[in-house]
Amino acid sequence: MRKLLFATFVLSMLAACSSTPTKEQEGAKVEEAKPSATQRAPAPQPAPKAETKPVQPKTVQVNPLKDPSNILSKRSVYFDYDSNIVKDEFKPLITAHAKYLSQNRSAHATVQGNTDERGSREYNLALGQRRAEAVKQMLQLLGASPSQVDTVSFGEEKPRAEGHDEGAWAQNRRADIVYQGE
Repeated sequence: MRKLLFATFVLSMLAACSSTPTKEQEGAKVEEAKPSATQRAPAPQPAPKAETKPVQPKTVQVNPLKDPSNILSKRSVYFDYDSNIVKDEFKPLITAHAKYLSQNRSAHATVQGNTDERGSREYNLALGQRRAEAVKQMLQLLGASPSQVDTVSFGEEKPRAEGHDEGAWAQNRRADIVYQGE
């Protein structure tokens, strides 16, 4: 703040010192004497300029986990029916989360495994756990610390879609990455 005030003060002083011709000065022009070949006039020196640095606007840190334009804001990995194999289309998502966790060692995530409503309660809890473990394993292979990632299975207990058709079931077959404090 002091630098900004000082720069403003210096600029205002320079502006006040600059001269503009008045009416009285316009009429009284004096012819300048040209130096002879033996007399050389010193080269004019440019006036020293006040040193000013551009003011950088303060940047607001946006949480990459909440920035909708950042891949880290996407948290769900979807699975095929009766499968816990991570599809290729979700590998960049998991890679981004693993990189975030490896760069932010204080961050902690829980992978929540979910299933659709088909199958017994016990089977769905086991399948949800396998899905969560598959995502956790990829996160660890890509750089996340084992202590940063926990898993839990909700089975069919937390559906994203309430329907009883393939569209709703596809939305419920997922593993969600949830960070601590969210």
